[in-house]
Amino acid sequence: MTLPAALRLQSQSCAALGSPFMGALLDGLADRWPKDSAIGHFFATFDGDIGPGGHSLPLRLAGGLHALVLTGRDPDLAAVYPPEPPDAARLIPAALTAIETHSDFLLDWCQSPPQTNEVRRSVAIIPAAHVAADLYPLPLITSELGASGGLNLMWDRFAVQTSDTTLGPDDPALTLTPDWTGPTPPTDRPTVADRHGVDLNPLNAHDPADALRLRAYLWPDQPNRMAPIEAAIAAQKARVDKGDAIDWLAQRLATPMPGHLHLIYHTVAWQYFPAEVQAKGTALIEAAGASATDTAPIAWFAMEHDGDNKGVGLTLRLWPGNQCYNLGRADFHGRWITWLPSLA
Repeated sequence: MTLPAALRLQSQSCAALGSPFMGALLDGLADRWPKDSAIGHFFATFDGDIGPGGHSLPLRLAGGLHALVLTGRDPDLAAVYPPEPPDAARLIPAALTAIETHSDFLLDWCQSPPQTNEVRRSVAIIPAAHVAADLYPLPLITSELGASGGLNLMWDRFAVQTSDTTLGPDDPALTLTPDWTGPTPPTDRPTVADRHGVDLNPLNAHDPADALRLRAYLWPDQPNRMAPIEAAIAAQKARVDKGDAIDWLAQRLATPMPGHLHLIYHTVAWQYFPAEVQAKGTALIEAAGASATDTAPIAWFAMEHDGDNKGVGLTLRLWPGNQCYNLGRADFHGRWITWLPSLA
């Protein structure tokens, strides 16, 4: 896939997810992509899938440009960003100038995958954890793969409103209000005894530079996404280790903890793992599942793109017994969830 093609595909996806600004920015850059620039050369030689379903180079660039605006590094670019309406005639020249002027900053920024630590994805983690804990009513050990800044490690401190009840604590740090369709999940609250995450480039949500990266990957014309992330940053107390997700998980699984349910989960992160890492991870979890018992069960929840253009799929596997559930679908950013749990 060429970079202009990846930009157009990401543009369409962003527009469909309610961001006309991102649609205009990425589409305009596709029309006038500066292939002879430093960032153009870097992207042209990038190894791997550069599109939205892979390493997401368009989102990396868009995040870097937004960071220039948020930090005040480029007032001319900020002048054509929201709350100004998208005007390609002004926006694209300003973006192209920024790409040239701030090439060192953007090259450094784009070395790392997008850090869209979208806390509203907890609208799916919370009910999935309720299902798992209903089947195995034990305290939870949680392991998040691709945890970024660890905001979704704190899902049990958040509440989510379903069609007829609220799941979560009485005094939540954040209440999520998706457009909920479907039945009510089990309502007994799980207890988290231990929580850890891993990321190749973990962010410290309380470090100003890392918090900037979290904020920069929120789309500029969606300010409603900023308040939840600020609340989640304030609540974040979990540890995110630096390392390869599967090697790290192998260590976590090496010592079973009887009397606990080990919940492994990831949200729109698996796609960034190379194919061989995905295969290794699947084999690792399935092998651990084969040794699971009723007093040391294992659950694997995934909120991942599965090729269907309608949001992301929600799947849950539990051992012993390798019970496989399709839980429904959700919006990439947690705006809606269609909760239709069934055995696969």
